[in-house]
Amino acid sequence: QSTVCEKIMELLGQNEVEQRQRKVLILSQDSFYKVLTAEQQAKALKGQYNFDHPDAFDNDLMHSTLKNIVEGKTVEVPTYDFVTHSRLAETTVVYPADVVLFEGILVFYSQDIRDMFHLRLFVDTDSDVRLSRRVLRDMKRGRDLEQILTQYTTFVKPAFEEFCLPTKKYADVIIPRGVDNMVAINLIVQHIQDILNGDICKWQRGALNGHGRTYKRPFPEQAESAAVLAAGKRSHLESSSRPH
Repeated sequence: QSTVCEKIMELLGQNEVEQRQRKVLILSQDSFYKVLTAEQQAKALKGQYNFDHPDAFDNDLMHSTLKNIVEGKTVEVPTYDFVTHSRLAETTVVYPADVVLFEGILVFYSQDIRDMFHLRLFVDTDSDVRLSRRVLRDMKRGRDLEQILTQYTTFVKPAFEEFCLPTKKYADVIIPRGVDNMVAINLIVQHIQDILNGDICKWQRGALNGHGRTYKRPFPEQAESAAVLAAGKRSHLESSSRPH
């Protein structure tokens, strides 16, 4: 799902825009992994901790962060280190945007969070492709092949079938073949363009400086789209599917 979101950003030209000026942004559920205890971290380093279980995520922080984003506030998002399995002291500042692509394996699992989205996308990718991508990704993170495959068969695949796959029923749009399905991706991109073109921002864009003044960025007549927005609301596109 992250690959699909990145392709959407590329087609919209938003990946080349300075972060503070972006009208569309990506936020990952992976940023909200819980802080592990010493015992849990020791298991994680051995590939014995289940990162694909709903309890692995800090849902309260996730919900409050999304709520602040909907209200047009600048937020600080946790930074997670996947090599050491720990939340870093540094945070990532996320500035107000008109459309938020929130991606992750279990973004539909919690009803409180699921109900915040205006359009729900489920990226349906072949299991062999998911596994191969995971192997390549985790090997880059310094993990050996045996550990990756053991974790996949022990935690990832069972969690996908128990927790992720059942949430497919909540999707408004299902995208087969993932990023290879350019027909579906182009339709989503057009939808985002329609939203940004037709909905004039009713909230202030920018952050308060030290003197309490707010800087606004001019909103052009034409931009991009996603779903029908209520007055003063942002639109959240969300994608979910492959195991973490």
